[in-house]
Amino acid sequence: MTELLTIEELAAWLKVPTASVYSMTRSRHKKRYGELALPTIRINGSLRWRKADVEAWLERLARQGERG
Repeated sequence: MTELLTIEELAAWLKVPTASVYSMTRSRHKKRYGELALPTIRINGSLRWRKADVEAWLERLARQGERG
């Protein structure tokens, strides 16, 4: 099973403020960016991120950036 990250852990890993992570998980962000939205799971109402999902998300962003 993959490692689960809290908001603080994910923000530190990505080197962004926690507010940016929250912004990337809002439903309007998901509607706008679709596949490029940050994948999130809820456990008992708390947000968590699977490290493997975030790594795949980063790869998708990198590929999108290469396409321009």
